[in-house]
Amino acid sequence: MAVNLEFENKLWEMADKLRGNIQPSDYKDVVLGLIFLKYISDSFEEKYHELVTEGDGFEEDRDAYIADNIFFVPPSARWDFIKKSAKQSTIGQIIDEAMISIERENKSLKGVLPKNYARPELDKTKLGELIDLFSFNLGSKEAKAQDILGRVYEYFLGKFGSSEGEFYTPPTIVKLLVGMIEPYKGRVYDIITTKMIQFN
Repeated sequence: MAVNLEFENKLWEMADKLRGNIQPSDYKDVVLGLIFLKYISDSFEEKYHELVTEGDGFEEDRDAYIADNIFFVPPSARWDFIKKSAKQSTIGQIIDEAMISIERENKSLKGVLPKNYARPELDKTKLGELIDLFSFNLGSKEAKAQDILGRVYEYFLGKFGSSEGEFYTPPTIVKLLVGMIEPYKGRVYDIITTKMIQFN
């Protein structure tokens, strides 16, 4: 059963309010960076609890996570720590430092994560409120099976595209258009000739 992302509109409204005078093209990195941070933290936490249950003391061993293709998240970058710090005036700096520490522990992410949360034009009170809204799980096995991360990214990319005056085409429409342009099998209704065309 798919999860109904009822929080999408609420999350977008808060994200849009938080934007202030930051351009959508810049602000996109701020929001999507937070979503990614939440995702890898959730994945880490699930594996962390599994390792604690096993009782072998490997819960802080980076190799135990890498073996399962899970990014190792240092204590100061874990979502619980970020959320507890959300009301602090230094939350932007805390997030930037979290991104730096994640990159340090995971070489494949080096130079990839946004580190612009301490910028003066980003309202830190609203940033904290946005963090509080990120209560849904993105990185658990159940969430991965339902591709919640992909759905949230797709929703936000669509919203950012429309706010920047760009047209965003959802993957389902792209698949339909490609199938119509180069159909391999199935039937297509031609509205001009009003005939059904069969492709084998």
